[in-house]
Amino acid sequence: MKCPYCQNLDTSVIDTTKDTHGGIRRRRECKSCHQRFSTYERPILTTPLIIKRDGTREEFDREKLLGGLRMACSKRPISAAQIEKLVDNIEAELQKKGRSEISSRLVGDLAFKALKEIDHIAYIRYAIVYLRMDDLHTIRDEINRLLTEEE
Repeated sequence: MKCPYCQNLDTSVIDTTKDTHGGIRRRRECKSCHQRFSTYERPILTTPLIIKRDGTREEFDREKLLGGLRMACSKRPISAAQIEKLVDNIEAELQKKGRSEISSRLVGDLAFKALKEIDHIAYIRYAIVYLRMDDLHTIRDEINRLLTEEE
């Protein structure tokens, strides 16, 4: 590993820890300048291409999904760690499918179901965009269905 301070290639690992996401954090020290720095290793698993509604294909974008979920969950009692875990679970589920292409509908459905269990307001916010609810009657029907399920 190259030292980010002096560019020397001779570094040593001082400490190694695993995190909950399957990554490894290593604390390193340069043998030349004695500066310490951390590196983070995470396995790179392939995710399938996403087939959009219009038939175009694009790479799965974790940040795009994370952004959409953060918007739906904004100002709700949902921690950043919960949202990260939700995206981790969705990404893992897509990788488990073992297919090279997956419909964007599946990604949306996975997010949709998870939000429904976590927070109904975030679920409705996501549903308005995801299900293209463009009138108040459709939104009210979805809220009524949620209220009926709670009883």
